Amino acid sequence: MALTVLGLNHRGASLGIREKVAYQPGEIESALRALRETAGAREAVLLSTCNRTEVYLVDGEADPASIVWSALSARLGRDASPFGYVHRDRTAVGHLFRVASGLDSMVLGEAQIHGQVRDAWEQCRGYSGPILNRLFQTSLSVAGRVRNETSVSRGAASVSSAAVQLAKQIFGSLAGKRAMVLGAGEMAELALECLGDQGVRTSIVANRTFDRAVDVAARYGAQAMGYDECWSALANVDVLVCSTASPRPIVHVEHVKPALAARGDRPLCILDIALPRDVDPSVGALDNVFLYNLDDLQAVVSANLQRRRAELPSAAELIEQEVARYWEWVAGLAAVPVLTEVRAHMDELRARELAQALRRLPNLPETERAAFEEFSKSLMNKFLHSPTVRLRAAAANGRGLGVVDVARYLFGVKSPDEHPGGESAESAARSPADSDRAE
Repeated sequence: MALTVLGLNHRGASLGIREKVAYQPGEIESALRALRETAGAREAVLLSTCNRTEVYLVDGEADPASIVWSALSARLGRDASPFGYVHRDRTAVGHLFRVASGLDSMVLGEAQIHGQVRDAWEQCRGYSGPILNRLFQTSLSVAGRVRNETSVSRGAASVSSAAVQLAKQIFGSLAGKRAMVLGAGEMAELALECLGDQGVRTSIVANRTFDRAVDVAARYGAQAMGYDECWSALANVDVLVCSTASPRPIVHVEHVKPALAARGDRPLCILDIALPRDVDPSVGALDNVFLYNLDDLQAVVSANLQRRRAELPSAAELIEQEVARYWEWVAGLAAVPVLTEVRAHMDELRARELAQALRRLPNLPETERAAFEEFSKSLMNKFLHSPTVRLRAAAANGRGLGVVDVARYLFGVKSPDEHPGGESAESAARSPADSDRAE
């Protein structure tokens, strides 16, 4: 079994690159289907957020990297691999655990990534299997432990709150200001909450689906609008927060420019926290418009991190323990078919040799025949005990699962590819219901 994660994130790829390789929810199923077919992977999960696009694969071609990079490069329009990374086996496990725990986020310790990892896994369940199901389920549990047992997440900002803090730096104070939020999703609601905490006097929620805007606005004492009427309201707001799921910009110069004439010298702060971006970059060239995007938040979120960074060693130790525990499970899963077939083969040899011996002793009493039977089984179990223990331990020792392949060769056990359907002996015998229970 080979576990691989390939992708890129905010550490190595700019916003302009990340938004081109990001996947909208409606694209994920077809993308996974294509990746599984071209890479030959048994399991796959695609995680795409504002700060990362990652593909998790189990098995497949000897090196699935070229397949995944080809798909991402096609979206980017040039080679995507220089901006990304590849992690395998235990390193891939640790990477996802850090991602789910918020340790690999732009905002250290942010809580939103936990839900994004969960949602990605749920959406990809038709393409995942026992290995990735267990991996993602464990990652959510590990994230909970990091949140509860360390202080990494205490006082952590969200992308929305960091954006609001940036607006506060522009105005000095947001008390009494007016704000408009485009979008009605989780990030938009967080922005509304943060704006209210900073004393924003009036808020507007504008959304393509008006009923959704009404629902969100009612919870935060805001006014609901549709896109057709919100542009004229820009003349009276100080802060515009954009967080929609649109695949292309929805705020253009022609939407903003008419409102500027009515504003006089009052600045308009636009915070674009969507990916892909909601605001055409040319809007930022307009007079008295201050446009900021996700990458501009780096300076804001890097402040006030000293206490949470001090907790990183504790979080890293916890994650390493969980990685070891998960990998022991994976190793045991991989070793089971080999051990099962070896034991079955040895038992067949034992029974055959015992039968031949007993035929030479036709007058042996039944009680003594039974004693010979028990003796042969006990001897076989003692012979197999040490190889069984060592095979499990060797498979989980962090050097990969190559030792399982060696055992297959030494004992003449078929590889997974030699079983019907290309499955391991264990997975071939497991029903879909059993797979769900194995999570």
